[in-house]
Amino acid sequence: QVQLDESGGGSVQAGSSLRLTCAASGRTFNSYAMGWFRQAPGKERDIVAAISWGGSTTRYADSVKGRFTISRDNAKNTVYLQMNSLKPEDTAVYFCARSRFRIASTTNHDYDYWGQGTQVTVSS
Repeated sequence: QVQLDESGGGSVQAGSSLRLTCAASGRTFNSYAMGWFRQAPGKERDIVAAISWGGSTTRYADSVKGRFTISRDNAKNTVYLQMNSLKPEDTAVYFCARSRFRIASTTNHDYDYWGQGTQVTVSS
């Protein structure tokens, strides 16, 4: 019913920028909060950023606050993650996810649909 496709990942040097895109298929995209998560090798999947259904509220992990920006374009069924000043510790697979609710949540249990992920590698 709902499909999420991430793109925009790649291999970059520390200090550079990347813009991830999540394209959602479905007619109810506008009614749900969205989030970005990441998972590094040997670690659990953690929240990166979340955005409410209308885009008025955003939440960020402390490790990316001030460097990453989440946004959405409901007319295009698309959510973005602008990543600036990338660090080697940002290296991970990044996942786009749709929440069950309209409020931006940092709890992965609140998300019911997930993309397959896009790899981001940052070298020093």
